[in-house]
Amino acid sequence: MTIPEPSISERIANWASTLTFEDLPDEVVQRSKLFALDCIGIAFASTQFDFSRSALAALTSLDAGGNHPVVGLRGRLGLRDATVMNGILMHGLDYDDTHVGAVCHASTSALPLSLGLSAHRHLTGRDLLLGYVVAVEVSARIGMAANGGFHEIGFHPTGVAGAFGCATAAAKLDGQPAVGIATAQGFVGSMAAGLLEFLDDGSWTKRAHPGLAASAGLTAAAFSRQNWQSPAKVYEGRFGLYRTHIQTREVDLDQCTANLGTTWEVLANAVKPFPACHFIHAFADAAMILAKGHGLAARDIESITAYIHPTPGAVVCEPAENKLRPKSDYDAKFSLPFVVAASIVRGTFGLRELEPASLNDPEILALAQKVRALPDPESGFPKVYSGAITIRTTDAREFHHREQVNRGADERPLSAAEIVTKFHENMGTATSTTTATRIEHLVLDIESVGDAWTLAEALSG
Repeated sequence: MTIPEPSISERIANWASTLTFEDLPDEVVQRSKLFALDCIGIAFASTQFDFSRSALAALTSLDAGGNHPVVGLRGRLGLRDATVMNGILMHGLDYDDTHVGAVCHASTSALPLSLGLSAHRHLTGRDLLLGYVVAVEVSARIGMAANGGFHEIGFHPTGVAGAFGCATAAAKLDGQPAVGIATAQGFVGSMAAGLLEFLDDGSWTKRAHPGLAASAGLTAAAFSRQNWQSPAKVYEGRFGLYRTHIQTREVDLDQCTANLGTTWEVLANAVKPFPACHFIHAFADAAMILAKGHGLAARDIESITAYIHPTPGAVVCEPAENKLRPKSDYDAKFSLPFVVAASIVRGTFGLRELEPASLNDPEILALAQKVRALPDPESGFPKVYSGAITIRTTDAREFHHREQVNRGADERPLSAAEIVTKFHENMGTATSTTTATRIEHLVLDIESVGDAWTLAEALSG
């Protein structure tokens, strides 16, 4: 590795410190508002699940005297805990957008951070949106530099890279100069975390990673404001992020600051059409295209072969016994065999396909046993999440379909209308059409908000 001068954190800080809302291209503003709308709809839907009630109870037990609003809930928490809770709600269903190249759910740390701090400081909607973009731009680049390496080692980029983006945005929204923004990044390097061990038992820890990253960013900015000394070479140093977290491959440090302010990585966010791990989406679409196109039912299928890059394959195909019979809805979200089987049996894949009736459906489980995964030499990973499926029928016919670019990726983005429809579908599980429409209009006109506190209050429902 070569060590650039000035340090990477200083170069990021120099860019962030001078960026204004007026510097953001209109396309960045418009898509960012849609990403925010998507996250908020998911947050409301998450309020109907046990994990949200458990999280709120845990945070309330630590901080019962806070006054910050929480999206979709009447409960109040302190600033940091409200930020954690909003991150959990926005990411908890694994239905939120993904920056494909970084393999990072940047929005669900960036938005809670920017919403919470902007409300706390009574900043404008423009400030909020600017903070969101800064956090996503930095998180994405820190993740991209790893080129899939975080996942290979067992780290979740959403928790790791997301913390650096949030520290940068928090110090920026806090009005700190470049030196403070660089210091916040150096501090948060000791807080950035997120393990993928949940993949082996379907446990809930991943749901908390974005909120914890946002909270870490807030903490780091508070310390940098008080002139706390932090390492300048937190990324490229001898014991910096990449040398400690990615020990088996070279990384591209240039990616950390490449084209800041000219190439907008927020536009590479991919909105999810399915509430499951993004690595599986191409396979769900391919399975439904083949089943519907050829009139195939589960009883007609002898075997299904899925072709996937080994890195995402390790996430959604291993350990095999868990993937063939998921123990929970969260386990199922990361099971390629289950999602493919459910997509064929049900002809769709949504939140209902993650309910107990589906998880225990003998037809789905039997079909999942017939799915095997092989390496895909044509995969576009990590730039896109490719997927290909071959179905062999009981009467010896074979059908093949490849989705080289997953639907929702920047090369195949969901339209504004599709994102708004998804928002209303999610909101409909938790609140009235009137409330959903009111929030839609507020978020899509966020640049007109004079005080972000009023927006935070409105988002509580």
